[in-house]
Amino acid sequence: MAGSASVLSDDSLLSRLDRRLERVEWTLAFIAGVFTFGLMVLAVVSVTGRNGFNEPLRGYVDWIEAAMPFIAILGISYVQRQGGHIRMDIVVGALGGRVLWLAEFLTTLGIFILMVLLVWGTWAHFDRSFDFGAPNWSRDSSIDIGLPIWPSKLVVPIAFAVMSLRCALQLWGYGRAFWLGLERPVAVPLVMSAAEQAAAEAEQIRGHD
Repeated sequence: MAGSASVLSDDSLLSRLDRRLERVEWTLAFIAGVFTFGLMVLAVVSVTGRNGFNEPLRGYVDWIEAAMPFIAILGISYVQRQGGHIRMDIVVGALGGRVLWLAEFLTTLGIFILMVLLVWGTWAHFDRSFDFGAPNWSRDSSIDIGLPIWPSKLVVPIAFAVMSLRCALQLWGYGRAFWLGLERPVAVPLVMSAAEQAAAEAEQIRGHD
């Protein structure tokens, strides 16, 4: 399962790269939030039009399908940095020291390899759809109102490429922690105890007072 984690920072090159990439990840997550809000607005418009004017929003399903990759994919690297993806915390939490960092390194390596392969595959999928010489630069479109599909296909390799960069930085962080025997390395998510999580939540609440 996903647990709460913290990411430490210092003045090292690794930490500086981590913070720069975090800004990119935050921007992509924000865009995903904007698209989520946009779908909520479209739902209101469609329902209002159907119930009030007997005229629902034309192509509503097409708009949902086009927006879904932005909502589902853009935030994955940000969540990876925060340690929020599904994982076996019971197993990971029982490990410590170099054994923990080795386990984290190997699992992150598997994710990294998968992401690189997905970047290659999804880019090829986008390339089959995109054509400068076609109307709307697209060889295919949605069924109802003919929305070009290539923007939705392009966002997937972009998000996976950012995820690959995040995994590369975490491999660096875990490898460094394993090699140097660090207890609390930077640029990687550290699982927080219940007391640390409660303290962090209390501090966050105080910050909004």
